[in-house]
Amino acid sequence: MKLLVGTHNEKKGAELRRLLKGLPVTVLTLSELPEKIPGCEETGETFLENASAKAIYYASETGLLCVADDSGLCVDALNGEPGVKSARYAGPEQNDAANIALLLERMKGVPSEERDAHFVCAIALAKPGKLLFTVQGVCYGQITFEPRGDNGFGYDPVFVPHNRTQTFAEMKPEEKDKVSHRGRALLAFRDRFIHFVLNVKKHPTSD
Repeated sequence: MKLLVGTHNEKKGAELRRLLKGLPVTVLTLSELPEKIPGCEETGETFLENASAKAIYYASETGLLCVADDSGLCVDALNGEPGVKSARYAGPEQNDAANIALLLERMKGVPSEERDAHFVCAIALAKPGKLLFTVQGVCYGQITFEPRGDNGFGYDPVFVPHNRTQTFAEMKPEEKDKVSHRGRALLAFRDRFIHFVLNVKKHPTSD
C-alpha cells in the first residue's frame, strides 16, 4: 500500500517512516512523485482544518491515500502566536531561521517564568474525495532565550518541553518522538491507521 505524505519536507517523511516501520506501507512524499503537484493553500483557522484540507486535496490530486499534518507553536506571551501561521511567521518563504529570529525578537524582555508555550500537531488521513479520520497531539514547554541544537526543524532549537533540559533540536530523533507533539500525534495515527485502514476488526473501514 502506498501512503503519500502531503509535504515536501523530507524530515516529516522520515518521522512517519519511523513510526510506521513494520507495517505493509510504502511512504512517499510530494518530492518523490514524478509529477509536480501545486501546493494547497492553507486558509483554515485551526490546525485540524488545515491538515484536513491538505489531506483531501493531495489525495484527490494524486489518487493516493494521503496523510497530511498541520503543526505549529503557540506562545502564551504572544497571545497564541504564531499559531497556524507558524511556518510563514516571518513571511511566505517559510524560512526557519527567520521565523525563529522574529519570535525571539518579539519575546525580548519576557522573563523565563512567562515563556510558556505549546506545540500542536494535527494529522488527517484522506482517500480521494473523503476524509477518513483526524488525530491531534500537544506538547507543553517553554521558549529559550537563544537557539540550541542542530537537529529537527522549525522552532525545535528554541523549545524545551516540560520536565526536560534539552531543546527538541538537542535531542536525538528517537528521544524527541517520545515526547513531541508530532510523536504523540503519530502514535495515535499509527493506532487508528492499523485498525481503520488495514481492516483490523476494531475499526473496520466504511465507505
